[in-house]
Amino acid sequence: MTNNILIVGATRGLGASLRSIYASKPSTKVFATTRLNRPSGSEHNVSWVSFVDVSRPDAGQMLVEQLPSPLKLSTVIITAGYFGFETFDNPDWEKQVKMYTTSAIGPVFVVQNLVKAGLLDKGSKVILVSSESGSITLRHEKEGGGNYGHHASKSALNMVGKLLSLDLKDKGIAVGLVHPGFMRTEMTKSVGFDKYWDAGGAVTPDEAGRSLASFIETFDISKTGQFWAPRGPGDIGTAEAVLGSNLPTPLQLPW
Repeated sequence: MTNNILIVGATRGLGASLRSIYASKPSTKVFATTRLNRPSGSEHNVSWVSFVDVSRPDAGQMLVEQLPSPLKLSTVIITAGYFGFETFDNPDWEKQVKMYTTSAIGPVFVVQNLVKAGLLDKGSKVILVSSESGSITLRHEKEGGGNYGHHASKSALNMVGKLLSLDLKDKGIAVGLVHPGFMRTEMTKSVGFDKYWDAGGAVTPDEAGRSLASFIETFDISKTGQFWAPRGPGDIGTAEAVLGSNLPTPLQLPW
């Protein structure tokens, strides 16, 4: 299969790092989406796809209409995300709607449009960037509650990924869910999580991107519908409390 990579949400953070990692490989062509107009300048091996906002119902259609034909995608990575901070005392309706829409609703329409357009085929991989925060099993009094929309939208994404894996298995398309790691990004800083970066083992998007790209290399239909932490348990604060010690890397996560 041709090595065409689509990264949905490729302008910053993990998406930008993955874009650079894949674009550095001579045999790889990267299609990178942005919510706005394409960035200025050019980047070797990168074709920009503009105005793809996964929080909008036309995201899948906008994406498909801009991709060349014929084209077969070997890997699709959906990493677009939004994190709105909340507490029990201050829940936020609009933030929750945006988190659910971006994390769990948009990806269904993106993947469905790609499949129906014939852009995904036997051997293709779909990687949905989730978070350990979406694991119900890993929630523990050690880290408490709060951030309802963040946690629950990632749980919803995990369900979406599992269902997509069932719908696409007969087509030979593998669907994986990943916790890429706790990262030092503007997103985590914007909700005040930078105060946990050092103690929580947060890594740069480039470090997380390299681990994820390596994991994707070995991911196949035998792991479809599963939830993994390519970097292992190191940055998952409740991992040992819930799952025990001496955990492997990569680590398959519980729902």
